[in-house]
Amino acid sequence: MTTEILEILKYILPALIVFFAVWFVLHSMIKNEQKRNHIESLARNQRITTPIRLQAYERMTILLERISPEALIMRVNNPSLTANQFQSELLNTIRMEFEHNVAQQVYISNQAWELIKNAKTSVIQLINSTAIKVKPDSQSIILSRMILEELMEQEKSPVNIALEYLKTEIRQFF
Repeated sequence: MTTEILEILKYILPALIVFFAVWFVLHSMIKNEQKRNHIESLARNQRITTPIRLQAYERMTILLERISPEALIMRVNNPSLTANQFQSELLNTIRMEFEHNVAQQVYISNQAWELIKNAKTSVIQLINSTAIKVKPDSQSIILSRMILEELMEQEKSPVNIALEYLKTEIRQFF
C-alpha cells in the first residue's frame, strides 16, 4: 500500500509542481498585460485631456487678467459715466467674464478654482467698498483713481495670488 502511494506521488508531485509553475507564470503575464493596458489607457486619456486642461488654465489666466482692477478699469473706462454707473459697469463686466468661464472649473484643481472665486469676490468687494466712499454722482475717474489707490495699499492682490497658483499648477504638466 505504501509503495502504491509512493508510486502515485511520483507522478502527482511533479504534475503539481508543473501546474503551479505554469499558473504562477500565467498569472504574472496576465497581471503585466493588465498593467500595460492600464498605462496605455492613461497615456491615451492624457493625450486627450492635457490640451483641454491647458486650455482651461489659459482661459482662467485670461479671466483673472481681465477682472484685475487695473485692466478692468482701462477696459470699462467711460468718462461720461457717474461713479455709480461705473461701479455697475465694472460689476457687470466681472459677472459676465466669470459666467463665460465657469465651466472651466471642471478641468482645474479645486484649490485653483477656490482661489479664482476668492479673487473675483475680492475685486467685487474692493469696488463696492471704494464706491461707498465716493458720491454716487461723481465722475467715474474719481472712483477709478480711488480703486487703484486702494489696490496699491494691498500687500498682494488676490488676483496675483491666484495667477501665481495657476502658473505653479501648469508647471506640473511639464
